[in-house]
Amino acid sequence: MNRPTLYHCRQARSFRVLWMLEELGLDYELHLLPFPPRVHARGYLAINPLGTIPYYVDDDVRMTESSMICHYLAQRQSRPRLCIDPGEPGYAAYLNFVSYGEATLTFPLAVHLRYTRVEPEERRLPQAAEDYRRFFSGRLRWIEDPLQRNDYLCGERFTAADVSVGYALRLASTLGLEAAYTPAVKAYLARLEARPAFGRAVAAEGGTVGDPF
Repeated sequence: MNRPTLYHCRQARSFRVLWMLEELGLDYELHLLPFPPRVHARGYLAINPLGTIPYYVDDDVRMTESSMICHYLAQRQSRPRLCIDPGEPGYAAYLNFVSYGEATLTFPLAVHLRYTRVEPEERRLPQAAEDYRRFFSGRLRWIEDPLQRNDYLCGERFTAADVSVGYALRLASTLGLEAAYTPAVKAYLARLEARPAFGRAVAAEGGTVGDPF
């Protein structure tokens, strides 16, 4: 039987999927690519025509969206239980936070990263980078209330929603944007980074917890 396969770039969105695979204790195959692969690994376009990561393959399953891959994996595994089902308290919050981690938090970080580090010096846009830093900082308000009351975002237990949001917070920290974090958010990220599966995922991509971007 073929193992699930993840195409991944170090510290990129695909880290969410790598972390989930480790949390679930699944056997998988990992392909590490240079970032961005559509530029530095042109042969990858024959595998994923979008040239994006993550790209997750499992038999006839083909998926490219990191937060939804996490949700998919959580729903497929009963132990440990990393999703919240319809009818359980926190179900709506779970769905919202799975998407929020990518659509609301990671999007402005990606723009900030592009215009501070990825683009050549002459194409960088300090004003755009600053605008999206502010965008990110303002959107953190949504997690402050639940983290004042619980260790995790929904259902009073760790779920794929924490993986989705936790990746965004880690990315922001590596970009030097952690000044926006309240004490509750700082403590939350520290709890996530202390999880053994988180450490295994960082090691699998060849890094150590606390590495800069």
